[in-house]
Amino acid sequence: MNNDLIASEKIPVKIFKGSTDASEFVAQEIAALIKNRQQEGRTCVLGLATGSTPTRVYAELVRMHKQEGLSFKHVYTFNLDEYYPMAPDSLQSYVRFMNEHLFNHIDIPKNQIHIPDGTLPKEKVSEFCKNYEKKIDELGGIDIQVLGIGRTGHIGFNEPGSTEKSFTRLVTLDQVTRIDAASDFFGEENVPRKAITMGVGSILKAKRVIMMAWGEGKARVIKKAIEGPITDQIPSSFLQKHDNCLVVLDDAASSELVRIKTPWVLESIDWNETLIRKAVVWLCQAVDKPVLKLTNHDYMEHGMGDIITEYGSAYQVNIKVFNFLQHTITGWPGGKPNADDTYRPERANPFPKRVIIFSPHPDDDVISMGGTFIRLVDQGHEVHVAYQTSGNIAVFDDDAVRFADFVRDFNDQFGLSKGDGEKFYKKVVESIKQKGPGQNDTPEVLAIKGLIRRGEAKAGGRYVGLPDEQMHFLDMPFYETGAVKKKPLGEDDIKITMDIIEKVKPHQIYAAGDLSDPHGTHRVCLAAVMEAVNRLKNQAWMKDCWVWLYRGAWQEWDIDQIEMAVPLSPEELMRKRRAVFKHQSQKDSAMFPGSDKREFWMRAEDRNHATAEAYNKLGLAEYEAMEAFVRYKF
Repeated sequence: MNNDLIASEKIPVKIFKGSTDASEFVAQEIAALIKNRQQEGRTCVLGLATGSTPTRVYAELVRMHKQEGLSFKHVYTFNLDEYYPMAPDSLQSYVRFMNEHLFNHIDIPKNQIHIPDGTLPKEKVSEFCKNYEKKIDELGGIDIQVLGIGRTGHIGFNEPGSTEKSFTRLVTLDQVTRIDAASDFFGEENVPRKAITMGVGSILKAKRVIMMAWGEGKARVIKKAIEGPITDQIPSSFLQKHDNCLVVLDDAASSELVRIKTPWVLESIDWNETLIRKAVVWLCQAVDKPVLKLTNHDYMEHGMGDIITEYGSAYQVNIKVFNFLQHTITGWPGGKPNADDTYRPERANPFPKRVIIFSPHPDDDVISMGGTFIRLVDQGHEVHVAYQTSGNIAVFDDDAVRFADFVRDFNDQFGLSKGDGEKFYKKVVESIKQKGPGQNDTPEVLAIKGLIRRGEAKAGGRYVGLPDEQMHFLDMPFYETGAVKKKPLGEDDIKITMDIIEKVKPHQIYAAGDLSDPHGTHRVCLAAVMEAVNRLKNQAWMKDCWVWLYRGAWQEWDIDQIEMAVPLSPEELMRKRRAVFKHQSQKDSAMFPGSDKREFWMRAEDRNHATAEAYNKLGLAEYEAMEAFVRYKF
């Protein structure tokens, strides 16, 4: 890597295409240290983190233990943190997390595992924290400290305001952190307000620190931690003072770093069409001008003079980028029949097309691409929707009770078995009363919640104009745990996905391509579609299939990435809203809203308006709203 390109980075950074490769790299470094220490007859001390970020690292360490004989008998571990108060067998306990993801699957002696104790009386916490630090020091300090990074820039539970001199202690959690944890606790009100955490000073004492981050959702805070000033408002920025720290990112998490987002401001680069498009869109936003008004001076002043040298003038570059952007806009997402498709994002033929829309949750189809969905149906294409998961855990208990009550009254009204309805209703109510916060529902309650979401999906599909037989409910097994924590993607999930593709033999596939879903379901569902598509790509009919990726409620494609933009009129936007409203259990208040308090339909509309406004500011036609897609080329 050219030193000029990393000049703005104050911590060494290694970027991988995906989180799997990145996690394997980290696991390999940990394993190499363990093996070297074994050969030297010495112990190895690891500092470990919890959360979704390190799970693949732990999975790879478990694999190496089982398949390659990697032993943990001489390894000591110290976990960063634990909620307080927290029982070790609680669903949200980090003791339970570590056991499930790592300790139960390796040969580490139990007395060599150290995790902050969330059951201590408050008056004993301070002494425990001092002893925690003392144990680490007596073992010679932590050899490798593994970290994730929170949305506030926290490491461990060191919230904004934590200093580099902070050590293991009891802390009060930031409101943003509690909101982010709400899904694990089935409601923000159930999230503990305190935690025991190793301090920033504890982390900085480690001989080696590896901080990991995956997904676009972490990109902005990663930029602040790596390129920004050292400040207690971004506690992870103190890692800039560590002389042996590495930040490991996937492409998405690195997207805001200067060398990735605007490398041309650092040095001369080899320009290609993709980089030129990215740079011109950025320049328009930087100088607040439409594409066709950019001047040679604008390019020269912003480190982009090489483009002018290559193309001769700003005018030539402007026209090139403007035409590309204009050609992404189409009112015919399935292709316009009997039209010249040379400059259209989709083929004119065949027409009509067979289409599959993969929807990770039962409402992603209408929330994320409802306007395009409506267009495809209105324009006569054979549209199928494959709802990948049941979405059952995202239904409130009172909705399940309401529907059980409906069954009871329905049976009574129509002379069906009144006794069975009454018995079933009481069973549902009793099981919900006995359930604690975050505990799994009974199979009956889960089934009711799944049926609620299925019924809403059908209502949305029917509103759009889809026949029942073109709605497919895949209920992918990875999701059906009844808990927020899901199983890894399995062969059964991939086979189910392949089966629906082979059944329909589509000319178009739409799939959720966003990686910012904080609960990970979108990522797993996308991985299933990608694997299925790649396994089927040599089928004759598959060679005529194009895959388009949309994004969900969390984030939109950057303008320079968009390859198809479907404009929506005010009337079409209202139709989309009404389709979203069919999902009544997610209306007003969703179970897992993330950190954004807006309802999903509001997020979708605001995002669609923003995309249209961005096109307008670039000098293209002004539309009410737009839905955006990127083509996946397999």
